[in-house]
Order: sequence, then C-alpha cells, then structure tokens
Amino acid sequence: MRKQRIDGQETPYWALGPFKVRLPFVHYRFEWPDYFQGLLMCAVDLAAIPLMTDLLGMPFEVALAVAMLNGLFYLLHHLLGDPVVPGWITPAIPLLMAYCASFPEGPERVHALVSFQLMLGLFSMFIGATGLAHKVVQLIPQAIKSGVIVGAGIAAVIAVFKTGGRFDSYPVTISVAVGIAFYVIFSRHFARLKAQSRLFGLVGKLGIFPIVALAIIVAPLAGEAPWPDIKWGISSPDFATLWREYTVFGLGLPPLSMFLSAIPTVLAAYIVLFGDILQSRAILEEADQARPDEKVEYNPDRAHLIFGGRNAAMSILGPDVTMCGPLWAAMHVVIVERFTQGKKAMDSLFGGAGSFRWGTNTGLLLMPIVTLVQPILGVALALTLLIQGYVSVKVGVMEARSQRDLGIAGVVGAVLATRGAAWAFAVGVVLCLLVYGRDFFKGETDKTFVKDQE
Repeated sequence: MRKQRIDGQETPYWALGPFKVRLPFVHYRFEWPDYFQGLLMCAVDLAAIPLMTDLLGMPFEVALAVAMLNGLFYLLHHLLGDPVVPGWITPAIPLLMAYCASFPEGPERVHALVSFQLMLGLFSMFIGATGLAHKVVQLIPQAIKSGVIVGAGIAAVIAVFKTGGRFDSYPVTISVAVGIAFYVIFSRHFARLKAQSRLFGLVGKLGIFPIVALAIIVAPLAGEAPWPDIKWGISSPDFATLWREYTVFGLGLPPLSMFLSAIPTVLAAYIVLFGDILQSRAILEEADQARPDEKVEYNPDRAHLIFGGRNAAMSILGPDVTMCGPLWAAMHVVIVERFTQGKKAMDSLFGGAGSFRWGTNTGLLLMPIVTLVQPILGVALALTLLIQGYVSVKVGVMEARSQRDLGIAGVVGAVLATRGAAWAFAVGVVLCLLVYGRDFFKGETDKTFVKDQE
C-alpha cells in the first residue's frame, strides 16, 4: 500500500545516507500521462546514436547499448531523492566532440572520451561528497552564473539553426513541432483553454507526446524523412561489441597523459554543467509557490553524487559523448508545468519525473517504438534543444540582480556560445573584476527587476 504524504511535508522515503529512496507504487503514485510521454520521448535518448556513430564509428546496435545503459542510470535520480528529469550535458557536447576529434579515430579517441568522462565523474562526486556544491553556488558571482545559463541557451539554439544544423534538414517539421510545443507549454492562452476544456486539459497533460507523434506524420508529408518502417519484437543492443571494442574491458585503461590532457575540457564542461544545477534549483523554486502541499527538497550535493556516479560508471561500461548531466531542462519544465496544475494532475513531482523515465526506458526496449521514431530523431533533438534554449535564457536573465550583472551576463553568454566555456569563464572573471573591483563576489542589486523590489 502506498504511503500517503501529509500536506506541506516531503513525499515519504527510506533514508539511505545522503539519499532518500522512493519507489513507484510504494512511495509515489505512478503517473501514466508522463509514462506514455516517455515512450515516445525516448526519441531524444536515441538521438545520441548519430552523435556516437559519427565520432566513434559505432554501429547502430552498439550505440543503442550505450543509450540503454544511460537510460537505466537516469532512474537513479528520482529513486535516490533528486527531484529532476536528468539528461545530457547538452551545451557541452560540441566542446567534447571537438576535443575527442583531435585524436585519431579508433582506440586513442575512445581513450580520450573514457578519460574525460571518468575525470568529470570523479570530480563531481568529490564536489558532492565534500559538500562544496553549496559553496560553489555561493562563490561564483551572480553575473557569471547568469551568463553561463544564458550562454547555454544561446548555444542550444545555435546548434539547431546554424548552417548545416538540424533546421536545414527538417525546416517544415521543426517549425510546426516547435511552434505547437511553445504554444502548448508556455502560452497563457492555451493555459486558459486547459482550464475551460477537458480535451485541451488532456492535451496539456500529455506535454510533448502528441507533438512528437505529429512530427512522425509531418516529416514524411514534407519530404524531410521517410515513413517509419515498423519492426516488431524487442530491440537488440550489442553489448558484446561495446565492451570488447569501446571500453576499458577490451582496450585497457587510458594512459596517464590522457587524463592530464582532459583536465581543461573537464573544467570547462563543469562550468556548463553548473548552469544546469542553477536551472534545476530556479525551476523548482518557482514550482514551490504553486504547490505548497509537497515540500520538494533540492540538494546540490546529492545531485553531484548521483550524476558524478553516473559519469564514472558510464566511462567504464559505455562511454557516452552526450555525458550524464543533472537536468533535461526541456522535459523538466514540461513535468514541472504539469505538477503546478495541482494535486489531481500530479500527486508528487517524484511521480512525474520517475514515471517519465520509466517510460523512456520501456520505449528503448520496444522495436516498434524505436523504429517508429527513428526517422525523426533529429526533430526530437531540435525540439528539446529549443525548449531548453528558451528556459535557459529566461532563467539566466532572472539570475541577474542588476543592469551591470545583465550586461556582463550577455557578454559571457555570447562568448560561451561562440568560443566555449573556458573562455566564457575567463571573460566573466575579468569583467567582474573590472566592473565590481573589491565587490567581485558581492556585485550589486538594483531595482531593474520586479523580483528584487520589496
């Protein structure tokens, strides 16, 4: 029998050190709308496959095995008490691919990826275990925090609209899918329709699910993708080849020089990753006001332990160019938006996030689902990038506390999107020193934003 939550308190859990274990049907209600949404949204998880085949030369079935392993580790977040929908470190993917591409294709390039992801995982776990995550949040100037988040959003949008990007391959489908998605998720007009009509309310509950389904039809009609070639049965990932040719089990550990050369890229990726930590906290703080019946605790230290452990484990079992990030911003917003509609819509945020990730894992196992969404993997990737871009820019701007903060953030964000995270961080430090001097960490607050007014 499921344990009931007392209004104003946390959803029940079993304590396990720094973690809070919550199981479906035992601690939280299973949310079927989010589960079914996950079945189709596994298309985004599958969108990692072309990235890995291009960079590492992996066959489809081997890359599918990596996606499945990553999918299983996604479940750890809500199961261990982290109230988010986890995902990739999306803005850092171009940075990592450029780093790995500097090595010859084959074992050397795989070793470069393994050493990078292992170091990123161990570094993140160290931050979480020592409790430094809270201090990192406090130490980084607000202007740089704002710029990192804004820059992540700009980088996500550039990845879709740059010459030769996803938009050039699916202009009609992306325009239709993204237009409807923004209307359904963010429009005030549609929010009123949901309150007045059960039909629109149902569409709102399903989130991106009907939009991906629509893209499966629109893409072939627009001549931008073939009709799905549906196959039946269970998918067949090739774990044997993965572990023999793309992991330390077959290739051995990377040399020490590989770990040393990965340090700058690890630090740059962590700066971007840190922006996801800030986004997670900011989005959940907004939800707290709408749903006081559930106390949702977000602990950055716990989050670091979980996604750090995921990266360390994946570096050994199946190195992944998309990396293991703390947040899938696009879907986290969709789940939180439904959560804010009230207890009837979603009893617990853990139920929504968990049910969604159970759904994506189920989808990866089913050949009908995999083959259904395979032609529009690029559209699904573009959809999540653009929603993340919207949310990142909005949250990043709100992190600024003054006009000067916002000016610095704009420069930092542009540098991040064009030159990478290391350059952005360096520029942010210099600008904060020049503008704020001895008040480098303190910055300033003015009445530019309503949120700062008393």
